[in-house]
Amino acid sequence: MPMRFPEGFRWGTATSAYQVEGNNTASDWWQWEQAPGRVRGGDRSGQACDWWRRAERDFDLMAGIHQNAARLSVEWSRLEPQPGRWDEAAEARYREMLGGLRQRGIEPLVTLNHFTLPQWVADRGGWLWDGIVPAFAAFTSRFVRAAVPLVDFWITVNEPVGYLISAYLQGRFPPGRANPLAFVRALRASVRAHAAAYRAIHDAQPAARVGVAAYLRPVQPVDQRSSLHRWLARRLDHALNWMHLDALRSGGLVGPGGLHIQVPEAAGTLDFVGVNYYTRTRIVFDLRRPRTFFVRADRPYGVEMSDADYGEVYPDGLLAMLLEVRCYGLPVYITENGLPDGDDDLRPRFITDHLLRVAQAISEGSPVRGYYHWSLIDNFEWADGWGLRFGLYALDPLTQVRTPRPSAALYGEICRQNGLP
Repeated sequence: MPMRFPEGFRWGTATSAYQVEGNNTASDWWQWEQAPGRVRGGDRSGQACDWWRRAERDFDLMAGIHQNAARLSVEWSRLEPQPGRWDEAAEARYREMLGGLRQRGIEPLVTLNHFTLPQWVADRGGWLWDGIVPAFAAFTSRFVRAAVPLVDFWITVNEPVGYLISAYLQGRFPPGRANPLAFVRALRASVRAHAAAYRAIHDAQPAARVGVAAYLRPVQPVDQRSSLHRWLARRLDHALNWMHLDALRSGGLVGPGGLHIQVPEAAGTLDFVGVNYYTRTRIVFDLRRPRTFFVRADRPYGVEMSDADYGEVYPDGLLAMLLEVRCYGLPVYITENGLPDGDDDLRPRFITDHLLRVAQAISEGSPVRGYYHWSLIDNFEWADGWGLRFGLYALDPLTQVRTPRPSAALYGEICRQNGLP
């Protein structure tokens, strides 16, 4: 198993605009987080990591740990804060940020939708609005043409299945729905929006690389002896991990409960697969959970857990996903991988153990081309607020002071050597 990675391997960190920029007041999340009880501890994003004014100081941190790549997103709500009104100053700022990365020898991977919508889109129905597909395509086309030649590497939508579950089944994200039919409609819209954005990007940049970032995790039954539990695990595995990706290959959304929706325009709209990996899901059958199709996630005992029991540390799951994703025959990028670990006692081993599995997957034929650690710096973690600390660098949100954790030096050495030291 090689300790060095292929020549040209991309080493980066990942962030999202809303979580780091600060004061995204035209976003649906800004209004959502103001209501009591929606964010743990009453936290607010506020100025977040102050990227909108001073992202370049964190770009210097990236360069200091030898990154050659960075994943970031842009806020649709900044660029088009009202329908049809394009903010030229916001466009110029994003171009300045992308240019700043290029000047430091860091290739940007840009996500166009990472869990947020402009408030005006949310007011019209969000992912249930009939006009969201052409609106998203128009936004994509305009920004992509503005970003040429700074970017040719794009993610249309981040974690579409997980995001829509949070928004339309669990009610944890705006609009706070708990309606399976609304979820299915939103899922179909996200597939169509990806397809429209894919074509808009290629119209502007024929040689662009375009994909999605899919949250992949093994789904395993707690009771391996139960045929019912094994069957449920297989069905949930397909729904969570592969249903959306399969639709972008075949043009059809096929899922549980007889779901079969044709989306022919989505067929063949992937140039690469982005893999977000954190942990595995272990399930049990539970008659008390009809809203989750009688499936309950199990919290295992006696295993290593990240802060606040966010997830089990399970690097073998990354290997399993990287081997399974070979079926798409496309380049693979690990677009997120990390854990909340405020005192940094788990993260150094987490990084090396997961990268050992990446190296093994490459040796077994998985075409992995890059790794983006989540995240460079502590940021606002949606409904969990500031309580989960994912950063290689600790952040004090009040003073904006950055403090490197030991894992920052370790990751920097991995990036410098293009392999495990």
